[in-house]
Amino acid sequence: MTWVALAALLVPVCAPVAGIKLGRTQSGVANTAGGEDPPAKISADLAESARDPQARARRVRVVLQTEGQTTAALAALLRGGEVSAGRSFPGFGARVLELPLGLVEKLSSQPGVRFVSLDRETISAGHVSQTTGADAVRTSNGTNVSGLDGTGIGIAVLDSGVDRNHAAFLNKSNGLRVVYSKDFTGEGRTDDPYGHGTHVASIAAGNGRISNAAYIGVAPNANIVNLRVLNSQGTGRVSYILAALDWVLANRAAYNIKVVNLSLGTSAADSYRDDPLCQAVRRLVNAGVVVVAAAGNNGKDALGNKVYGQIHSPGNEPSALTVGAANSYGTDSRADDVVATYSSRGPTRSGRTSLLGVRQHDNLVKPDLVAPGNKIVDAAAEDNLLLAQNPSLDAGVSGSDARRMMYLNGTSMATPVAAGAAALMLQANPTLTPNLIKTLLMYTAQPISGANMLEQGAGLINVEGAVRLARLVRTDLSNTTPLGAPLLTGPAPAPQTTIAGQTFNWSQGIILGQGYATGADLVALYQKVYGVGVLVSDGVLVSDGVLVSDRGSLTLGVLVSDQIMLSSGGALGTGSVYIGMGVLVSDGVLVSDGILTRDGVLVSDGLSFALSASKKGDPTAAMPVSLDTGSDYLDY
Repeated sequence: MTWVALAALLVPVCAPVAGIKLGRTQSGVANTAGGEDPPAKISADLAESARDPQARARRVRVVLQTEGQTTAALAALLRGGEVSAGRSFPGFGARVLELPLGLVEKLSSQPGVRFVSLDRETISAGHVSQTTGADAVRTSNGTNVSGLDGTGIGIAVLDSGVDRNHAAFLNKSNGLRVVYSKDFTGEGRTDDPYGHGTHVASIAAGNGRISNAAYIGVAPNANIVNLRVLNSQGTGRVSYILAALDWVLANRAAYNIKVVNLSLGTSAADSYRDDPLCQAVRRLVNAGVVVVAAAGNNGKDALGNKVYGQIHSPGNEPSALTVGAANSYGTDSRADDVVATYSSRGPTRSGRTSLLGVRQHDNLVKPDLVAPGNKIVDAAAEDNLLLAQNPSLDAGVSGSDARRMMYLNGTSMATPVAAGAAALMLQANPTLTPNLIKTLLMYTAQPISGANMLEQGAGLINVEGAVRLARLVRTDLSNTTPLGAPLLTGPAPAPQTTIAGQTFNWSQGIILGQGYATGADLVALYQKVYGVGVLVSDGVLVSDGVLVSDRGSLTLGVLVSDQIMLSSGGALGTGSVYIGMGVLVSDGVLVSDGILTRDGVLVSDGLSFALSASKKGDPTAAMPVSLDTGSDYLDY
């Protein structure tokens, strides 16, 4: 395949434009005070292709989003002989169509059409229990006293399938915890010939049978719902993911699906307000399901330089918990942890193009946090393609197909760490909303020295602290709870956690769309942004270009800042943070507007497979391998 990059891939940030004041839309994105030009109802890359006279006859797959009832004119167009209808997603008001490029603009102009975008291809984005603090919420002095292992919580893993025969997915009674499997790729199989999904699922919920629990998952007794959306080559389409998310929306109660893991992504070309994946994620979050999404693996260019602005879709959706990757250097200690060089950085550069051709970026601060994602050892699916093509990925733990372990790197591996953490929090307190789970995870995260918020969000995940706070949250909260009511059942704990002998302070702050909020009120008092049907970022407004608190949503004790902070306490930018075109003013780094191919396929460095000897300071180092005896260890 020939890769074709769009023009103006890298743009330097610039100084504020004098005289521009900012307002804020209901969705929380800054815009000019005079209001936006009406947005185009067609994705920019699709519109560009449709205007090529030589390509008008070429047929493309698109995702059509509609509003309300289909008009007679739209229905007639869809019945025309040139349009072929594919899957429909009733939960999201969307459907897949195949039609000539020459009809795309006519389709987008019809009344009742909300947005038309390419059915883009998607790819996988890709010692955990000790270094994240998950062990601390399960054990005390070597015995399981807390009972927190994810029991009863369903985690839907949308990926390349799960090898149900792997020993990592049994419970202590030898029952299978992969409780449902369904294929959405058309290949008619639910196993994992590619190998990515099995590894991801075992990070979130693998048991401790192998190697005396050396590679135990974060929530080792949670149920796994295996929804296969990536094919045997590790690729899929937006429509496959939409179909799976639509299934989750309809069947979440039957399998108690409380968490969705999306260790995959596609190009974030369209604003989250238009992107069909983002819209589907929002619908699920509003229904009470935590959706965890990978940030992406595009944090550096081909020369190894840092790149900003490469967050994938649906990681650009503000209601999703977006996770970047940290490198633990193969140690349980968190003192040497850094953000992995490949982990995609914010701000989100998805956006809208107006009918006048003006581009306005979303510019949200993402990721929300980071988790270990470098050289993670976990379950290997039998005869998987990744291992066949890269034999060095075999961790050498076991020669048995049902117990084999492999290395993988990427934000794909970090994402299920957060998904497992969410499952533990929901087991501790089933009444938590997705917004509260995001808040507690960010508030208790450990800021990484030398990394800014566009790289690490609130910091490195701290499962112990998040679960400790989750236990204290009142169980009688609802959207009708008054602003400022007590959030906890008792005093807030000391904002510190000790892991592997190191005590660190929590961030005590949360990402709010384009800003950051701090204050003890975030966990002491109920904030209206913790409810369902709202965004955490709904608690901020823009006044004369400066972010301020919305006192109808946040209490006086919550301090909101538009300065994106370094962990040293200094600000990333100087002066005004936002300008009228929606460009984030930063410290001289380059911000990428996205690298897309003409057919909408994401350009990615994929998974990183480099291996070397384990040593301190080696970015590819792994924990020393713990060999498996072949006997099941059940005291996990």
